[in-house]
Amino acid sequence: MSSAHRSPPPDSARSIQSAIASAAASSTPLSVVSRPRGRDLSGPELEAFANGLADRPELWIHLVKHDATQRHYEELLSDPHMTAWLICWMEDHDTGFHDHDISSGGVAVVSGTVREERLAIDGPPRQRSVKAGESFHFSPSDIHRVRHAGSGPAVTLHVYSPPLLRMGAYVIGDDGVLARQPMSYTEELRARAQAPSTQRA
Repeated sequence: MSSAHRSPPPDSARSIQSAIASAAASSTPLSVVSRPRGRDLSGPELEAFANGLADRPELWIHLVKHDATQRHYEELLSDPHMTAWLICWMEDHDTGFHDHDISSGGVAVVSGTVREERLAIDGPPRQRSVKAGESFHFSPSDIHRVRHAGSGPAVTLHVYSPPLLRMGAYVIGDDGVLARQPMSYTEELRARAQAPSTQRA
């Protein structure tokens, strides 16, 4: 598990209003954020890109929107090697445990706090809080869960390579067996109830 720190974004109303005004007047594409070109990116490279994107709020802040009933998503970038998303969180929002199929990922928290948990077989999940100005990355083999933490809304930037098309959501059946449920990236991840028992062959 890896993490990085950067200076927290400005949180004054004046700074946010200025960024929104800049976004409305700007036509600068996300290509201004430096990254390797022509190939898939590693987890650390994705984390670096997410941090670079976090440092350019004029590119995404106008898309921030909070909904108490579900996380709000906005796709910021999609090309043959990478996808980038903005995700807005409120109290009780929870992905449940999941993987990202063949994609690595990087996440930067730009406001609020989320909690990341890594699934562990030999004990409780390994967990930590990730605050505004912090980031982390993961590999395709990692199984993790992200949920809202803290008292206020949160905003995160997620970057995946190769582009995220499929995921796997994990549930424990009433027989105690761990099961993976394939999902499309268009479906919202949520903490899932126990899966029904499967018929044994």
